[in-house]
Amino acid sequence: MTDFALLLLLAGFQVKHLLGDFVLQNGYILRHRRIWGHPGGLLHIAIHAALTLPLLLAAGVHGLLFLAILLGEAVFHYHVDWVKDGWLQREGWTSHDKQYWWLMGGDQMLHQLSYLLIVGVIAS
Repeated sequence: MTDFALLLLLAGFQVKHLLGDFVLQNGYILRHRRIWGHPGGLLHIAIHAALTLPLLLAAGVHGLLFLAILLGEAVFHYHVDWVKDGWLQREGWTSHDKQYWWLMGGDQMLHQLSYLLIVGVIAS
């Protein structure tokens, strides 16, 4: 892939993240992501996987690498959210607390770093 194509792929992952983590979330997902294995959290990850699929196909990723990226991202994303949501619940932090924003920022940073890693793997 060209450098420009890789930048477009990274931009695609960022748009995908906006859609999956903000636009397509609902109360059901948000209330239940902190409960490991709950259908609400699994739905959230299914949405992300569905949005990742066309990006990988457009990038020409196939075979074991395709499966590894799709499953790896799903497992990683699920657990980052699960830890963050459980932590917020335990501490009772809300958007009025600075710790809430630290945790939200860390959560978003980890997701974006995972997309950099995925694009780097595809580039190599």
